[in-house]
Amino acid sequence: MKTPWQIMTKGDWLIVLMLLGIALVGIAWLAVAPTGTRVIVTSGGETCFVADLDRPTSIDLDGPLGKTHLVIDEQGAYVTGSPCPRKICIAMGPAKRAGDLLACVPNRIMVRIEGPAGEDAPYDLLSR
Repeated sequence: MKTPWQIMTKGDWLIVLMLLGIALVGIAWLAVAPTGTRVIVTSGGETCFVADLDRPTSIDLDGPLGKTHLVIDEQGAYVTGSPCPRKICIAMGPAKRAGDLLACVPNRIMVRIEGPAGEDAPYDLLSR
């Protein structure tokens, strides 16, 4: 019986090498992304909390479903508790790079990490 390595054609190898190259470029881009300086929290489209990323803080944010608990420490900003049913915002982990977003969509809470003053966001457009 032939192994998958023996069955692959030159085109298959080319695709594998291209995907590997794209993955390495993505990892390198993440490694050089600037660390953020501020945390901006919006609830229902309005800014409700702003803090420096280097100052440890713990806060409860009010949303339509209840309170979402946000922690800012040396790891970054992350959600530790939320009344939403699937808890995806908690599973997102810490955000600390400029342009990172955490969102609790059912509770209408969005946490955005902002970079140094005057630095553009790494994305072109956000849609609601």
